Amino acid sequence: MNSLAELVRYSVERLDSWLDENGWRGYDPYDLKGHSFFIRFTKQNSYFFLKTMIKGLREIELFAPLLLRKFFRIEKMINAKAMGLFAEAYLDLYKATQKETYLTKAKDALDWLNTNYRKEYSGMCWGYPFDWQSKVFIPKGTPSSVVSSTVGKAFWVFYKLAGDKKYLDVCKSICKFFVNGLNIDEIDYDKVCFSYTPIDNFHVNNSNLSVAEFLILVGKEIDDKKFIDYGLKATNYTLNEQNEDGSICYWGKDQHKNCHIDHYHSGFEIRSLYSIWKLTGNEDVHKALENYYGFYLKYLFTDTKIPKMTPKSTYPINIHSCAEAILCNSLLIKDFPEGEQYLVNSLKWTIENMQTKEGWFIYMIRHIKGLKWEVKIPYIRWGQAWMLRGLATCYAKLTSAGK
Repeated sequence: MNSLAELVRYSVERLDSWLDENGWRGYDPYDLKGHSFFIRFTKQNSYFFLKTMIKGLREIELFAPLLLRKFFRIEKMINAKAMGLFAEAYLDLYKATQKETYLTKAKDALDWLNTNYRKEYSGMCWGYPFDWQSKVFIPKGTPSSVVSSTVGKAFWVFYKLAGDKKYLDVCKSICKFFVNGLNIDEIDYDKVCFSYTPIDNFHVNNSNLSVAEFLILVGKEIDDKKFIDYGLKATNYTLNEQNEDGSICYWGKDQHKNCHIDHYHSGFEIRSLYSIWKLTGNEDVHKALENYYGFYLKYLFTDTKIPKMTPKSTYPINIHSCAEAILCNSLLIKDFPEGEQYLVNSLKWTIENMQTKEGWFIYMIRHIKGLKWEVKIPYIRWGQAWMLRGLATCYAKLTSAGK
């Protein structure tokens, strides 16, 4: 594994150098969709030809992503989720190498997050820096369960590393936001589902599990029965959602009839289940995890190498899927060694095919009706932050620092 660790180290150094030059700011796949022009004409009451025009512009974006952003004057932004991912990645790299520069960068990211949270809610929380038209309109900055739990994990890792209780206080504050600021649907006496944001009642399994995991993690540390109980009940909701083949749909079945499954959301859910199992030792969670991971390896890779977008489609090959394949398999490898070959193969393939000579990672590879092309834009959260997170965790595991 030494040669593989060297490959990862070199990839990390190239990406880190690019980040030093670029800074924290960057584009995002959703920043253009959040422009007022796109939001206005994607609403349900928009005229058909206007919606068709928007769809056409989105297709053009896949050929000229930078050109359209310049045309619509989209500004590069700092993304709180990216900052959480960067912080945790640099902490992993610091633990693996003891290089102070990595610790300094982690602290810088955490300092930014400690200053730029939403202060009008019941606890510390963060959202995305762009408007988002989902089933409801979600204004930029609206705190998100997924963003806040991602940020929370970075503060947690630093707390465990430094032993400074002020970082644990941040984690406790995030938990307070979850239980007081989010909408909680009580399904029955032992099942609840947390909303995606304070302004929706979505049942989304990956966000619900991310909240559950963080509540149990912090609740066990501070012996808070309320946090633990909520976390276990949220876990029960998603366990009840599991399909016979082991997979879990993106949307709760009680809200959406169509079952959407993709690579990166599956990875999110598997990692949360893994963490919850390690925290609780619950056999039902372990069984669900085993079944889901078996589905993941069987249906979401091509020849144990290329991360597929969905169980039925390899393309588009998305950098987010590649990062998740590296991260998920790295985290589980100690307890699920059957994922080792998938990790090795997808890691080598991603570095060879998705990393540029400058060090950053391209967005995706498309393949439609015989036409194949690369969408080359360095999305800061979607590509660079997630890849640094995946590579750092992988490097820590390969050098035994993460065991």
